[in-house]
Amino acid sequence: MPHEADQLALIERVRAKPLRFRDERITMAHGAGGKATLTLIEGLLAPLLGVRELDDAARLDGFAMTTDSFVVKPIRFPGGSIGELAVNGTVNDLAMAGARPLALTLSLVLEEGLPADELRAEVEAIGAAARAAGIEIVGGDTKVVERGHCDSMYVTTTGIGTIDERASLSPSSLRPGDRIIVSGAVGDHGTAVMLARGEFELDAAVESDTRSLWPAVDTLLGAAGPSLRCLRDATRGGVASVLNELARASGTAMVVREGEVPVRPAVAGACEILGIDPMYVANEGVFVAFVAPDGAEDALAALRSVPGCEEAAEIGEVKTEPPGLVLVETAFGGRRVMDMLVGDPLPRIC
Repeated sequence: MPHEADQLALIERVRAKPLRFRDERITMAHGAGGKATLTLIEGLLAPLLGVRELDDAARLDGFAMTTDSFVVKPIRFPGGSIGELAVNGTVNDLAMAGARPLALTLSLVLEEGLPADELRAEVEAIGAAARAAGIEIVGGDTKVVERGHCDSMYVTTTGIGTIDERASLSPSSLRPGDRIIVSGAVGDHGTAVMLARGEFELDAAVESDTRSLWPAVDTLLGAAGPSLRCLRDATRGGVASVLNELARASGTAMVVREGEVPVRPAVAGACEILGIDPMYVANEGVFVAFVAPDGAEDALAALRSVPGCEEAAEIGEVKTEPPGLVLVETAFGGRRVMDMLVGDPLPRIC
C-alpha cells in the first residue's frame, strides 16, 4: 500500500541517521538495552574510546574476551541469583562469539551491612555455576561501600574463551532468506525478577532461565556448521532489541511471525496485565540464531535436543526491504514495525 510504503520509508530515513548523544543526564533508560542504550554507546562511548566493533565479546587472535556488570535487584529470585547470573551472563557473551569459555575474573562490590550468610550463598552460587559451565575463576577484587550506596552487592566479571574453528559469526554475514531461530521460550528471566520484587499484586510460577548457553552453541555449530551466520543472546531489551540491532548493523530487514514466538502462558499473562510485550523482556538463557535456509531444519532439530532448548522455534526470516527495520506479521494478518525499546519498563533485571 502506498501509505504504508511512505511510512516505512520515513522510518527508514530516520533510523539511518547517525546516533548522537544529546541527553543532559543519565537515566534508567540508558541501561535498558533499547534506544537510549544504543545512543549512549554509539553516540558517546564508542567514538570517545575509539571502539569500532560493538559486539558483546571482542575477538583477539583466536581468543574472545568480554566484560560485564550485574546489578540485579533483588539479588536472589526464582530460578537463580546474582552470582549464578554473573557467571552465565559472561560465558554466554563468549558463546555468542563462537568461543568456548575458559576462565573469568570476578570483582565484588559489597554494601556495608550485607549479611555474611548472603555473601557466602552468592560465592557458593558463583562456584557452582562456574563448575557447571566448565570454567575457572582465576582472579578478582573486592570493595566495600557505605551502607545505602549499593543494593547488597554488585558483580563485575571479565571472561576469556577460545574461538571455535567451526565458528564464523558476524552480523555482516546475514543474507536475505536466512531463517531466524530462538533457542527457547522468551521473557522468563525479566518476568521472574519483576514478580520477585513484590511491586505488583501478581502471583505466577515463573523462574529465571539463567543457564550456560555454550552446550547449545556447541551443538548448533556441529549441526549447522557454515550455515550458522550469527548469534546473539537476548538479554536487556529482549528479542526485539536483538533483531533491531542486527537489522541496523547488517542493513537488512527482518520479518517476525508473532504467532510462532514461544512464550509460556504465565509470562504472557503477566506481560498482558502490565502492558509489556514479551519480545522486549530480558532473557538469560535464550539466544537468537540466524541460519542459512539449507541449514535451518538441522539447526532447529539439534537445538531441540539440548536440555533447556526444547521449545526452540523458527520465528521469521531476513529480508531485503525495508533495510534496518523489523516488521511483525500479527496473528490477525496485519503488519507493524517492531521498534527498539523506549524507556525502561523493567529496570535492574541483570
